[in-house]
Amino acid sequence: MNWDIVEGNWKQFKGKIRSRWGKLTDDQLDLIAGKRIELAGKIQEAYGITKDEVEMQIKLFEDQIKDLKPAATK
Repeated sequence: MNWDIVEGNWKQFKGKIRSRWGKLTDDQLDLIAGKRIELAGKIQEAYGITKDEVEMQIKLFEDQIKDLKPAATK
């Protein structure tokens, strides 16, 4: 998964992140701004899980969205 694409199209991906990790607040999502490391840290804080568990969850999420294409911009 290319996180540059996620970062560049954060508004599109934010909803998917929110539905997967519902404990993350809008303010946290705004701070994450598509950055994978920040996402991992906020998930770890919000859910009280290990770094390894977070990495596993993010990897599963990446597998689920890998074929998602960002909407074309005009």
